[in-house]
Amino acid sequence: MNKQMTKKKTKGTMQKTSKRVMFMGKKMFLFCAILMGAVAAVAQPSSGDRFEGLTRKIGFSRMIPPHGLEITYDKTVHVIFPSPVRYVDLGSENLIAGKADGAENVIRVKAVKKNFRGETNMSVITESGDFYSFNVKYADEPLLLNVEMCDFIHDGEAVNRPNNAMEIYLKELDGESPRLVRMLMKSIHKEDKRRVRHIGSRRFGVQFLLKGLYAHGDLLYFHTETRNKGNVPFDVDFITFKIVDKKVIKRTAMQEQVIWPLRAHNYTTRVDGGKAERTVFALPKFTIPDGKMLVVEMNEKQGGRHQRFEVQGEDVANAETIDEVRVL
Repeated sequence: MNKQMTKKKTKGTMQKTSKRVMFMGKKMFLFCAILMGAVAAVAQPSSGDRFEGLTRKIGFSRMIPPHGLEITYDKTVHVIFPSPVRYVDLGSENLIAGKADGAENVIRVKAVKKNFRGETNMSVITESGDFYSFNVKYADEPLLLNVEMCDFIHDGEAVNRPNNAMEIYLKELDGESPRLVRMLMKSIHKEDKRRVRHIGSRRFGVQFLLKGLYAHGDLLYFHTETRNKGNVPFDVDFITFKIVDKKVIKRTAMQEQVIWPLRAHNYTTRVDGGKAERTVFALPKFTIPDGKMLVVEMNEKQGGRHQRFEVQGEDVANAETIDEVRVL
């Protein structure tokens, strides 16, 4: 009897243990299945309807509304921008675009093939740091063949969305905002104050003056004025800024360091008799070493009334700082 009871107990214990093992095995299998499903879900590429992971959706308030532009195969569409074009990107091979010959601010656009289907896009960045976006489609007879973009820039604050011409920072301005540079130059020109009174030249009835020298960020601003007291118009051929040695009588190109202006506001090309014209130049920041000076030369086109004045190192070092808050 005892042996039979012992066998029954042993058998019952083994059955319970077997059931526990089977139950734990099912749980382990279920856990592995869930884990593999999760891994597969993470590894699966996005279907395009959603972004995977933590992603903040871009709202319509951040959208730059594109302009609609129709183009065709047999005619050229010209788009005129308020400043020179620096970059053009085409959304597909159905378009061809390029600058108009002799015009830096005009883009001509055509279709590569007739009746291409669907819609594509075009993006343009200008020298002023503005960004323009276009949705482009084919039309047998485009409604507009010549488009002037300067009238299309809307006020972003008024419509509670970003301007259609967003600001782009250009490398050549050393991180300065192109729009701010333009505003500073306009402000200097509008104020028309003579901060510098000891630098200028006067020859043949023509005066070439430095009225102000300003500094902001990594740029220097030169405010110049040309006065023509004669009767013959003065046509400007070119203006150069170069650092030269003071004591070298006959200078060579190797001894000159030319400073190229990055921007010019109201660039003077002609001064009529009895008139005066002013220009504001933006140049990259520089200093003048000992024994050198900055020479600014203005040459007359087909004439000999050339002008020249000199700027010393202390003049540049004492350039007036522009109050950005006051300008804005």
